Amino acid sequence: MRSDLIFGALTHVNNRYKLCQLASKATRKLHKPNTRLQDTTNDVLDRFKDTVPMAPVSESGEVVPERRAA
Repeated sequence: MRSDLIFGALTHVNNRYKLCQLASKATRKLHKPNTRLQDTTNDVLDRFKDTVPMAPVSESGEVVPERRAA
C-alpha cells in the first residue's frame, strides 16, 4: 500500500512537505507515456525508501556520502 511506501520514504526525508515536493518532481521526470501515474508515483516512493533523495551528487554522477560532525 502507498502508506507503507510513504512511511518508508520518511526515514530519509523527515519533512512531509519536502517529501511531497521531491516526489512530485521525481514523478514528473520519471513518468513514461502510456503508463499509470499511480505506478510511477509508487516507484518513486519505493526508490526514496531505499536511498536518500536529497544526497549531494558529484559531477561524475556518484552520490557523495554525508559528512557527520564529530
